[in-house]
Amino acid sequence: MPSVSVLRHPDAAALAANAAAALLRRVVEMQAGGGIVHLCLTGGRIANTVYEHLAGMVATSHLDPGRLELWWGDERFVPTDDPTRHSLQALARLAGSFPLDPGRTHPMPSADAFADPHEAAYAYAREISGTTLDICLLGIGEDGHIASLFADHPAFEPTQSLVVGVADPPKPPERVSLTLSAINRSREVWLFGSGPEKAGPVSRALRGDPTVPAAHVHGVEQTLWFVDEAAAALVPYHSCGL
Repeated sequence: MPSVSVLRHPDAAALAANAAAALLRRVVEMQAGGGIVHLCLTGGRIANTVYEHLAGMVATSHLDPGRLELWWGDERFVPTDDPTRHSLQALARLAGSFPLDPGRTHPMPSADAFADPHEAAYAYAREISGTTLDICLLGIGEDGHIASLFADHPAFEPTQSLVVGVADPPKPPERVSLTLSAINRSREVWLFGSGPEKAGPVSRALRGDPTVPAAHVHGVEQTLWFVDEAAAALVPYHSCGL
């Protein structure tokens, strides 16, 4: 069975710094064999702080940006230059330190290129088809959603599709998201949870509550939860690493 580890941190700042350091180490380890590492990014406050830390460490590391392929787990279906796009926020933090190869950077399609999120999802599914994600980063929402897969929404229903359009989501605007099928074929899945509002969904997900989308995600090889004390408040200490 793939391993599941819960890594508890004193606060959000420590979580982000330690997650960035762990991500850098893991990518370098994966690149040691000479191959391309496929990294799937997420959005949100903690993730953006992780990217800021990561950007500051790359120059003195053995990470090879030329052998790093970037993907996204979900995106708001808005124009390319909309500041709320996850890809725009992430690249703004990484591009100054990463000489990223545009051919290895795969933002999700935007609303100025496609008529609706379903067409955009179909295009991204063709792009990511055949790719095995080495690490898939995810945040957990206050309602337990991951990527843009919300409980009781059609996008969360079982499907063999890799990408879905998310129309009429609980949190506008419309979105594009990887499906559980796509996420769960990743070698490793890393989830971030910070703040007291995440304590309930984190606990329910770790207990396997089927109504919580985050309970359904896992890596083929391992699943890591990076949580702070507030988000881990309902998780027994013996279940966590420090």
